This record gives sequence, C-alpha cells and structure tokens, in this order.
Amino acid sequence: MRILKFGGTSVGNAEAFAQVADIIARARTEDPQTVVVTSAMSGVTNALIAAAQAAARGDEKVYQDVRSELLVKHQVVAGQLITDGVTRAALGRLFEERLATFERLCQSIAILGELTPRGLDVVSGLGERLAAPLLAAVLRSRDIPAEAVDASEIIVTDNNFGSANPLMDKTRERTRARLLPLIEGGVVPVVTGFIGATEDGVATTLGRGGSDYSAAIIGACLDADRVEIWTDVDGVLTADPRIVPNARTLPQLSYAEAAELAYFGAKVLHPKTILPAIEKDIPIYVLNTFNPDHPGTRIVRETDPDNNVVKAISAIRGLTLITVEGRGMIGVPGIAARTFQAVASVGANVLMISQSSSEQSICFVIPEADAPKVINALKEAMAQELEKRHIDSIHGLNDIVIVAVVGSAMKGTPGIAAKVFGALGEAGINVIAIAQGSSEANISLVVAQGNCDEAVRRIHAAFELDKG
Repeated sequence: MRILKFGGTSVGNAEAFAQVADIIARARTEDPQTVVVTSAMSGVTNALIAAAQAAARGDEKVYQDVRSELLVKHQVVAGQLITDGVTRAALGRLFEERLATFERLCQSIAILGELTPRGLDVVSGLGERLAAPLLAAVLRSRDIPAEAVDASEIIVTDNNFGSANPLMDKTRERTRARLLPLIEGGVVPVVTGFIGATEDGVATTLGRGGSDYSAAIIGACLDADRVEIWTDVDGVLTADPRIVPNARTLPQLSYAEAAELAYFGAKVLHPKTILPAIEKDIPIYVLNTFNPDHPGTRIVRETDPDNNVVKAISAIRGLTLITVEGRGMIGVPGIAARTFQAVASVGANVLMISQSSSEQSICFVIPEADAPKVINALKEAMAQELEKRHIDSIHGLNDIVIVAVVGSAMKGTPGIAAKVFGALGEAGINVIAIAQGSSEANISLVVAQGNCDEAVRRIHAAFELDKG
C-alpha cells in the first residue's frame, strides 16, 4: 500500500492537477492499494488566514473578496479538467456551500472582534476541504474510481488548536474502518491533509505544513509499505538552493537526519512527519511532482554507507537569543528550571539551549515574536534574584539565525566541529552560541542574520557537499 501526499504547489492550478492525476494513475498500476492526501491549492490557506485576521479587525471586504477569488480559482480547475456538466455543477454547489460557511464564520469573527485559535483552525482548514473533492472528481473524470474523505472523520486529535496531536489508537480504528473498505473496493480515497477533529468533532489542524504529517499518520494506521511526499523539488537538498546554487539532492537520509533538518528549517517536510513512520518503520520518499522520474530522497531507519559525514545544512531565521546571566547564579540550584518554567508559562517554543560550564549564564533561542513576553515573564519570575543582583541581566539579541549542520555519521568522527568553525573563522563570521546534542547528529550554531547565507555557503563548501 502506498500513501501519496501532494503539497500546495502540486495542486496549484489545472496543469498541476493534471500532472497529479497522471502520477496517481501510474502509482495504481504499480500498487492498486493507493491512498492520496492533498493540501489546499497553493496560496489558499494564507488567503483564508488573512481574511479571518481582517475580519477580527472589522474589515469585511477582505473575506468577501477571498470568497469570490477562491470560488473562481477552484471552478477554473473544474472547468478545464472535468468535461461532465453534472459533475461540474455538483462541485460548484459544494464550493458555494463551503465558502458560504467560511463567510458566515468570518462574519461571526467580525462581530466578536476576536479570532480564537479554535476559530482559526476551522477557517484555515477549509482549503483542503475544497481541494480534496476537486481532485477526486478530476480522478473520476479519468476513469479512476475516487472518493473524497474529510480527515475530521478519521484523524482524532487533542484540543491543542493550531498544532494538534493525534490520538493514535482512536485514529487507527477510524482510519481503518473508513478507508480499508474503499481501498479493497478499488477506490482511491482522497483525504484532506492538515486537518483533524477532537473526539467531540471540533475541527483542529496539525500545524502549518501538516499535510505531510497527515500522510504519515494515515500510513502508520494502514501499515503502508511507503509514504510519498510529492512537492516541487527533487527531494531533500544539501542546502537551500537559493543560497547554495550547487546544492544537490540527497539520495537517502536516516529518520534522525531528516527529523533534524525538518526541525531546523528545511521546508520539504513537516517536523513531525517522521514520528509515525519511525514507529512502523515505513520508508518516506520525497519526490518532485513536476519531475516524477527523478528518484528523489529516500528516508529510512538506517542508510547505506557513504562518504558524507555531514549530510546537509539548514537554517532558521527570525529568532532572538535570550540570555540570563549573573555571577550570583553559580551553584544556585533551580535557576534553569525556573527559567524554562517562565518560558513555558507564555507558550513559547525553545529551539536551542546553551549554558556556560561556569553556570554564569544560560542562553536559549526562541522565535523573535515571542521575545517581549518571554523577557517579561523571566523578569517577573526572577524579580528577587534581579533585586539581589544574583542575576545581573535578562536581555534579548534579535536578528539572529540558527545554522544546523546535520549528519548521523558525525558521531564519533573527530574534527567535525573544527572544520565547521574553521570555515566560519576564515570568512570572519562570529559564532554567538553553540549547541550539540548527545546524539551528535547535529551541531547548531547561532550567527547574526546578516551572516547566515555566507555561513551556509562556507560550511557547504568545506565539506564538499556538492560532490556527493
């Protein structure tokens, strides 16, 4: 059994839909048991979110315009690819109904003057609920039996709106009950990515880019043989090709390497995608919708031996380095615990932690948008220590970037850090902070945002990652 997930650019327009239909048809000749997961059409989720945010500000024109634009966008694809008038009319009515629901939601948001996380999940998941019926209809127009399935029927989650977590036992039960009869009957289920629902049926989403995660969840529930992530690049690259023009596609990665790259900014995979695959030992393939004959990248538990100790480099921008420092911290128990309790109390995500061995400072990296509330929370939590001068200062450094150097084979290989920092030293790039996990699959370093691109290029060249 194969799970094929198609991203937003893969269903961006009529030509892309046609290409996706060709890929699905070919997949079914190789394995009749095929399940499809689709994202929203490219740009749709952003438009929905912007409309809901505008509604919260009292701007009704934005969501009215978005409703009209999305109706036309989906009808154009239907008009170009579906010849049967009855089918097109039925799709048109479905689009109208779902977009009318969207408009009513935005009207409610405008009246309340507030966009809650729960409300945002309902609005932002609408794009997939438009794309899945459209893709299923396109497949049927090519004599491929297909049925759209709303993931809220099968993916059961907690109520962590905006980044919900699946309840796997219940999800497995519902997924198998809903999808296996279709598959056994020769029908291709076309499932909405990104979305789920609580046990009470309240709509949730799995986080931006969560359609990858949806595919992996469904693959694990169905004990699939492989999960394929179809996107607009030839797999996972050694670096962002916009920064490093000679970056190359990696033929294989381990689960650990792929997880590190996804977490540290590589856009090809949602960071949680690897988790369900690891549990069931399902290989993930990252493939190019617009170059389907390219072998792409295969992600598995253990990769074949190769010559590359470092596999790839990624970067996360728009961050702030928070520092808590003071000579009075030395030997005082509980400072670190209280620091991160304060961070957790405002719901901020810590991407990297570094502490000096003298215990005079703790520094950690968070998204820049969270910095003001984190600093305020820390100052409140440490008010007595600040007053007594046990802590001298709590401050943030904006416009910084984490550059992550990733490779499982770095473990036990001497000289990797020296090579990384030597390459940056030759370029005159200052390293602000460093962290390396005990797995040794990743060296993370903080540099000023203005040095990011050059840092990535220098490290890429030092390890000759373009040569394979």
